[in-house]
Amino acid sequence: MADSRLSSRALVNLLGEWRNAGPVYRGLADAVRVLCLDRRIAPGTALPAERDLAARLHLSRTTVAAAYRDLRESGHVSSLRGSGTVVRGGGPIADPPGTADETTIDLHRASPAAWPGLGSLFVEAAAQSGQWVGHSGYDMVGSIELRTAIASRYTARGLPTDPDQIVVTTGAQSAIALVTDVIVRRGDRVAIETPTYPHAADALRDAAARLVAIPVDSEHGWDLERADHVLRRAAPSLAYLMPDFQNPTGASMDDQTRRFLAESAAEAGAVVIADETTADLDIDRPFATRPFGAGADPAVQHNIVTVGSLSKSVWGGLRIGWIRADLDLVPRLVAARPRRELGTPELEQQVAILAFHRLPEILRQRGELLRLGRDTLVSALSDALPEWTVPHPHGGVAAWVGLGAPVSSPLALAVRARGLILSSGPRFGVDGGHERHLRLPFTAPPAQLERAVQMLAEAWPEARDRGRPVTEAVLDAVV
Repeated sequence: MADSRLSSRALVNLLGEWRNAGPVYRGLADAVRVLCLDRRIAPGTALPAERDLAARLHLSRTTVAAAYRDLRESGHVSSLRGSGTVVRGGGPIADPPGTADETTIDLHRASPAAWPGLGSLFVEAAAQSGQWVGHSGYDMVGSIELRTAIASRYTARGLPTDPDQIVVTTGAQSAIALVTDVIVRRGDRVAIETPTYPHAADALRDAAARLVAIPVDSEHGWDLERADHVLRRAAPSLAYLMPDFQNPTGASMDDQTRRFLAESAAEAGAVVIADETTADLDIDRPFATRPFGAGADPAVQHNIVTVGSLSKSVWGGLRIGWIRADLDLVPRLVAARPRRELGTPELEQQVAILAFHRLPEILRQRGELLRLGRDTLVSALSDALPEWTVPHPHGGVAAWVGLGAPVSSPLALAVRARGLILSSGPRFGVDGGHERHLRLPFTAPPAQLERAVQMLAEAWPEARDRGRPVTEAVLDAVV
């Protein structure tokens, strides 16, 4: 049996602008394939019945049947008695990222390898295990030593913080989900950037929030006019923002933008989640910044919740994140936490404490690594694909590249067949779109980045032609 069923309305909303210059059934199949690859449709989900989807898309049932047949032949779906057409968990192209062979380049995740000295920190922490194995192991708040280290770093950066304002979590994603659980009620509106970090949007959707988009781009940053309109008119209960090296655009807020958004959210009564997961990944930012809300009036700071983690700066496998919140909110967060997890592992906390002691050294190494990756990627793209718009991000983990045509999904499919795994632009959208952009992480080794660009250049003519818009007359003929 299928785990769940996707309605025709929901699938059409996910598909976005899916028609291209090829046969209609192939365009539809390709669009569903991308949704499967990006895990926007989970394995085990039953697709809509052919008749329902055909009616919703104003297509013939024969066209939809041909698209489903194409998906079965490529291994993305299977037909199950009593369930219909169900998305598979594997298949020749749909293998989850990280399961492919060593020749595959995985740019699906924008995260560098572990800091080289991390292994020694685990050894040192394990050698000190006698100091903490006597604890119950169910730590719902975080060790006082780690919370003090986190609070001290906020204070040094211009945002005075008490250790009692910190809750240690198992990564930033856990922190976002926990704050969402406490603040958001079913049907609440939530303001969120678009494009945005997909898993944050997923956590908000899981809480049955209605997402309202605030546009942001690499060149101009945040659309403050739209943000003001959303905050004043939509009356969101929460706003999710990534102020530093925003994922995926790489944009960073200047002080004026931070102040405007913090004050506008406070006036609207919206709690702000300021996600600082990428804040430390500085390469050559031209201006200094402080944490979101630093220097603001107490009434404004009261509504700001900051989350962070060591996943990008130290290692994604070190599942240590945190929440910095007003003292009134912390007890509510701790009380709500057992519904999701029963604490943060002691060993990881001890490693994190040691990492904070060496953070300046770690961040210098990360900056050098990311600079090499960024410069390699930007140079290779400029040489191989001069028609693309390639930004020069000052930090973070990725470049939000402009393709000049709505072909991100066809391109992601074309390079997947060549051994390059990446997410299409719409994966980062709140309500679809972004087919004209592609997120390209520069966290991989330079040799892999150069080979990835070569694959993109080889696949570009095919994807560009496949995604070329179709005239209405042709659409009428093929439908």
